Amino acid sequence: METTLRGVGVSHGVAIGEVRHMGTAVLEPPAKSIPAEEAEREQGRARQAVEAVAADLIARGNLAGGEAQHVLEAQAMMAQDPELMSDVERRIAVGSTAERGVYDAFAAYRALLANAGEYLAGRVADLDDVRNRIVARLLGVPMPGVPDSDEPYVLIARDLAPADTALLDPTLVLGFVTEEGGPTSHSAILARALGVPAVVALPGAGELAEGTVVAVDGSTGEIFVNPSAEKREEMESAAAARKAALSASTGPGATSDGHKVPLLANVGGPGDVPAAVEAGAEGVGLFRTEFLFLDDSKQAPSEEKQVAAYRAVLEAFPEGRVVVRVLDAGADKPLDFLTPADEPNPALGVRGLRSLLDHPEVLRTQLTALAKAAEGLPVYLEVMAPMVADRTDAKAFADACREAGLRAKFGAMVEIPSAALRARSILQEVEFLSLGTNDLAQYTFAADRQVGAVSRLQDPWQPALLDLVALSAEAARAEGKSCGVCGEAASDPLLACVLTGLGVTSLSMGAASIPYVRATLAKYTLAQCERAANAARSADSADEARKAAQAVLSGE
Repeated sequence: METTLRGVGVSHGVAIGEVRHMGTAVLEPPAKSIPAEEAEREQGRARQAVEAVAADLIARGNLAGGEAQHVLEAQAMMAQDPELMSDVERRIAVGSTAERGVYDAFAAYRALLANAGEYLAGRVADLDDVRNRIVARLLGVPMPGVPDSDEPYVLIARDLAPADTALLDPTLVLGFVTEEGGPTSHSAILARALGVPAVVALPGAGELAEGTVVAVDGSTGEIFVNPSAEKREEMESAAAARKAALSASTGPGATSDGHKVPLLANVGGPGDVPAAVEAGAEGVGLFRTEFLFLDDSKQAPSEEKQVAAYRAVLEAFPEGRVVVRVLDAGADKPLDFLTPADEPNPALGVRGLRSLLDHPEVLRTQLTALAKAAEGLPVYLEVMAPMVADRTDAKAFADACREAGLRAKFGAMVEIPSAALRARSILQEVEFLSLGTNDLAQYTFAADRQVGAVSRLQDPWQPALLDLVALSAEAARAEGKSCGVCGEAASDPLLACVLTGLGVTSLSMGAASIPYVRATLAKYTLAQCERAANAARSADSADEARKAAQAVLSGE
């Protein structure tokens, strides 16, 4: 009997296949004591297991490349955390086995993260994955992970750690469904990069029996269990029509009546550039530079290293637009040399531009490196600051750019409601705005972007969020300046039309989403997008907003 479940669609496409479940987590090791003379040997075992797991994560990252590589390297750093290793060795010294010492030390650290505010609590899944891999190695049992299968399948998991998502084989994994996670979690972002249909935050997904046939719609978030032949045919036809539309849609982004909407790519480094170029990106709307700094949390990368990384991206888009976000450290991306270690709530503390203004030498080096990287290139370089709260922040950033001799446009990210409410004031100091809808939703609704339980409040269709987008776009239009969106909201083709109708002047997203957005925008006039935007803002919930916009665009 066909039944329908609904989660949060986070990666476009349709997948139909049998369910396969993620490998189970490592069991809790027994709490047995060891003689004192064995402590040194057990400590050695623990260190070897940690280093082996870290090396494996880095190797997986090298194979995956792109943004996945940066995520996995950060996870390897988590495994090698010196304070965590000291706690493991202390526990072994008083009688724990290596595996039990690791298990208990990670449990204590897990509790700290879970209680350190919702933003850091989002790192718990990554920490659990590292623990499971170390303990599995010590116990000599198979690593938890993607199941072995010769036939394509739909993967079901409680959550997917970056190490698993990064190496999914799209020829075997037709799509995946998780019980936890949100639209801006690591798994969701990596799924879009892979082009694998995915649905997250689906309660009870783990109860689907092995071998059950499901049809997954990564756009709507619907899961059809035991779909009828008619439903399969309907979904396959829709998928085929969508693929044909994608193939037929080329060139710059624009509405059907010729209103230009540049479609840009979000990249984390040079490894993400080939996919962006292949997708026809008109430039880069968000170059995340923090992953370059996460290679070594103890010190900032040299100016020379930064110049090389930045130039590799700038050279890929001759005469294109490349928008660089300066280092966004803090919260879930702490750096020992930059961010405080004792903040009660890092997401609301010294992060982003605040950290850089406290360490002007780090900002100066990065801006100087960007200036040198752009020398002699015909690229249109734009540089923006994260977490701008008001005009004072914007002025401080613009002044720093000028002092570094940077020949580029200076902009501000709108991620805090105050910046949207006072956008016109901020635009007296900078030349453009870029809406980071992920953090803007988080701070507007007090809803952590990594916590599945509050995923409905992270939905970019929330009318209150659309209101803030509209305020920012209206302010930019009044000042004769640009206002783009570089959050994950831009990757939703229908929402891209609404954002265009709200007055957004460019859209930046993961490369895999660009063809979908281009094809959808080309179907509608600017006036239709504006009517859809008004209908969405008039709704009282995200679901109602989505349906209202769809009704307008479908002519209902």
